[in-house]
Amino acid sequence: MAWNFGLLGGAGPQLPPLIVEYLVVAGGGGASFNYGGGAGAGGYRSSVSGESSGGGASAETSLTLSASTSYTVTVGAGGAGATSNGTLGANGSNSVFSSVTSNGGGRSGGSSSASANGGDGGSGGGGSMPNQVYGGISYGGSGTNGQGYDGGTTIRPSTYGRGSAGGGGAGAVGVSPGDSSNGGNGGVGVASSITGNSIYRGGGGGGLGWDGPGGSGLPGAGGLGGGGNGGDIVINGQNNGTSGQANTGGGAGSGFDANLGAPINGGSGVVILKYPDTRTISVGAGLTASTDPTSVPGYKITTFTAGTGTISFS
Repeated sequence: MAWNFGLLGGAGPQLPPLIVEYLVVAGGGGASFNYGGGAGAGGYRSSVSGESSGGGASAETSLTLSASTSYTVTVGAGGAGATSNGTLGANGSNSVFSSVTSNGGGRSGGSSSASANGGDGGSGGGGSMPNQVYGGISYGGSGTNGQGYDGGTTIRPSTYGRGSAGGGGAGAVGVSPGDSSNGGNGGVGVASSITGNSIYRGGGGGGLGWDGPGGSGLPGAGGLGGGGNGGDIVINGQNNGTSGQANTGGGAGSGFDANLGAPINGGSGVVILKYPDTRTISVGAGLTASTDPTSVPGYKITTFTAGTGTISFS
């Protein structure tokens, strides 16, 4: 992009307006035990022209900022997975840029009953497998308007052995398994080219598959955009799901048994800013960031991958 640096009333060269495009993705939700669903992705907000925010919303309006003014940036951590049986994971943490806040993803439904629904969040967590409760139901959590979709709901039919639901993603609802032993897939994320390359973020976690008595199901796949894959229950053993991918806001895959390994956590979020290359950014202590001055002609791209602090421009 070419800027006009003509003189104005004898003053020096005039800098272009400080208009900053942003992508703000919160941390994904963590997995719950037992018989958990997939967790929801972190909220997804974008002002990149021609792209989308989460939940089917259009791109937001970029921010016009002032030089030499401090603005807050926070990169949300992924929600912690449960560490003991019958307990719930945590929602992801919010990510922030100035006046823009993306909500952390909803933790998955879990426990050994039908009572624990998926958590509300940027995207909602998926419903658990209602353990041995015929006719039981575990509702998916609600996503936040303009940030992400709901988690899938699990309804146990009058047969034994059915999967749990996938977590909601920034780009789609988590899949409900219905009358199936397969775990529901996590909702897909949303792609952005703010860095010059199209990358999906904000995928929901996959649900738990049942491959034991009364069923022969497969684990649900994590949603494109960093969602963790679901686990499965098999006749001779069990497998937990996988954590969401770092700096995507991906939801954790489903959890079954805390004794099977480490907690299944949500993926951390990310904040990415795009601004004119005639400007210089100052990053305060507490933030982990890198600046790319070449990938998008006419702009600099600064990516924040951890921490909280303040920034300013000159």
